[in-house]
Amino acid sequence: MNKATQIWSGGKNTPAPRVMPDPKNPRLTERVTGIDQTGAPADINVPVERALTLYLNSQEIVTMMTINDYPEYLALGYLLNQNMLKPDDVVTEVVYDDDLQVVVVYTERGTNFEEKLKKKTLTSGCAQGTAFGDLMEAIEGASLPHAELRTSWLYQMTHAINTAPSLYLEAGAIHGCVLCKEGEPVCYMEDVGRHNAVDKIAGWAWRHNVDVADKIMYTTGRLTSEMVIKTVRMGIPILVSRSGFTAWGVELARQVGLTLVGRTKGKRFIALSGQERIVFDQNLEFVAEESARNRRKGSDDD
Repeated sequence: MNKATQIWSGGKNTPAPRVMPDPKNPRLTERVTGIDQTGAPADINVPVERALTLYLNSQEIVTMMTINDYPEYLALGYLLNQNMLKPDDVVTEVVYDDDLQVVVVYTERGTNFEEKLKKKTLTSGCAQGTAFGDLMEAIEGASLPHAELRTSWLYQMTHAINTAPSLYLEAGAIHGCVLCKEGEPVCYMEDVGRHNAVDKIAGWAWRHNVDVADKIMYTTGRLTSEMVIKTVRMGIPILVSRSGFTAWGVELARQVGLTLVGRTKGKRFIALSGQERIVFDQNLEFVAEESARNRRKGSDDD
């Protein structure tokens, strides 16, 4: 694109497209030449990071490092998860300029977050996530919907995610977050940081008016306070990871009643919060151990 492009003009009733990774998209990877441990030439694919500057109406909010495959979803999800965009806000237009690497979200409601932007905290997310001001206040008193997590769904879901074509398997150095309905992925986003991937899911769900009350969030990254807060803000009752936990992430999950399941690899998993939602309906004799081909970051760390 050589000019600013209107990528949305209001309305939230369009059907939700199923989103899966597109590892063959030439914009997302670059071929790089180096040498291996023997000194021999080696060529590998690496993800391409791009700077994307987000504006809300006329105010610059943040510049994010991202693979920039879904700027609209990332912009909307970021603003929602930062409590700058309210669930009932009317977005009149989203404009993206590929040359300038800028995305602008326009709302009917006037906005001014000058004071909030001064209360900025860097989070533990890869590629430096950023949180502003009143996120903790936004989840106080949160009430998550009743739901269940059948272990048969858990194993079906993780197998589907681990074996799906992905940018991670193509180039590595990437995180994934997946919104699932029972054992089926419905929105699979990847990015250089898990905070970007989950924000893109939030934007996708809000943009298409998706009911998340019966959904499961899966992430390849750690179960940190940031991931818990974002999942709770979205209203998703179950968060699953192939990686481990942080103490504050567990504490927050227990406070709000989020089901938190980590170290999910092969037959194994550990639940540290919301265990009452888990239904043990899967015979483990019929669950395969994880293939070495599909091991990802964190597989041997916990």
